[in-house]
Amino acid sequence: METIVVTQRVPNLRLREVTDAIGCTYETLARDVRRIAAENGEILQTNKSAISHWVNGTRAPSGRVGQYLAEALSRRSERTITRAEIGLQAADDDAPAESDPVLAVTDLGRADVERRRFLSIAAFTTAGVAMPISYDHEATARMLRARTGTALVGGEDIDVVRQITAAFSAADERLGGGHGLTTVTAYLADTAAPMLRGRFTSEALRGSAFGAVAELAYLAGWKHHDLGQEGAAQRYYQVGYKLACEADPHGHAAWMMRALAHQALKIKQPHHCVDLIEGALVRGAGHVDAGTEALLRITHARAFAAVGDKARAARALLAAEDALLRETGDQPTYSSVTGPVSGTVASHTAKALTEMHDSVGTERQHRDALTRWDPVKYKRVHVLTYADLGDSLAAQTRADEAVAAWTQALVLMEGMTSDRTRKAITSIRSILAVYRRRRVPGAADLARRAHEALA
Repeated sequence: METIVVTQRVPNLRLREVTDAIGCTYETLARDVRRIAAENGEILQTNKSAISHWVNGTRAPSGRVGQYLAEALSRRSERTITRAEIGLQAADDDAPAESDPVLAVTDLGRADVERRRFLSIAAFTTAGVAMPISYDHEATARMLRARTGTALVGGEDIDVVRQITAAFSAADERLGGGHGLTTVTAYLADTAAPMLRGRFTSEALRGSAFGAVAELAYLAGWKHHDLGQEGAAQRYYQVGYKLACEADPHGHAAWMMRALAHQALKIKQPHHCVDLIEGALVRGAGHVDAGTEALLRITHARAFAAVGDKARAARALLAAEDALLRETGDQPTYSSVTGPVSGTVASHTAKALTEMHDSVGTERQHRDALTRWDPVKYKRVHVLTYADLGDSLAAQTRADEAVAAWTQALVLMEGMTSDRTRKAITSIRSILAVYRRRRVPGAADLARRAHEALA
């Protein structure tokens, strides 16, 4: 007897509800999808029957068609509609892959708020570091500019986004990345990103809006990085880069390329970093102030040091110092978020010298950095710098001084929600065990306090 297998059809109720609420016909929606696909260089034959199949659940959009469908519905409704909202969310272990950075940042922010699994397990990828090198900004720009939003966005709207970013950036430095993360990402998804679908009275205002949201996305990525959630951080940096391209394809975009490289260097994944920073320097040449250039060049030096190219690392260090000595133009908010340029250059010079096994030079640069950072405003920087200073002193067999530096780091990290500070303290425990056996003064007490802090 022949067995007949009947596949139960499961309607896509989310898609049906959104489509019904907008009130457009399947034929009109299909035409919108075809037009948006054409804007992105893809010719589709989507018709009203295809829309019906998607709604009824007999088929699902393939490839990038789901993104086009979400974009078509967004344009019709004049608000951001993501694939998740119409029942087309990717599998939990996939990060959002929207070609539209406005939708992508909305998806990321909502995922943070809703604690979706893909963000908590998202993996950092070395291929993701090189994303800006092959990114087609023009295709994305065509899609974004095809919108005809009706809500007028003014300078005050943008100023509020910048004020909120500045406030949470300041809190982040004192309390760590875990402080206010959900608030930041909820605001990003629900208020800041939707603003980009509005109408702007000038190109300057439009660029300012995209720049402000790019900076907020950078902050969200930085907070994830501080919590050790590198996959999530990388995705925010990537979408921040795409938004920055709309704001300023030269300086701001170069800065976000630097953010991706900096993250990779921090977690000892230097692949693509030299190429990425060299691309950033070319892109930003003549478009950034001396301070921002110094920050790009010091990252360039770190990239060379990380791959063992000491000669070019040394030349890049000198280039960073030369840029630091120049005073040309005001530093933009996107790069001033790192704090005093001189302090950042000193700190990153120390990290490059660590890779080059110069403990004496490393110590000198860390001590210089400490004098350039406000210890209250940049509390976390002081924690990490004292921890690194202790490491450089230990490498010189100056145990007493190393214990003193690590003790200062431990005192400062109290009340901070930061995986980076925890890892810094965790890394010294094996050396402290040796110091305890050698009866180095203060080592036993520091080991006990470190254990209590980590517990």
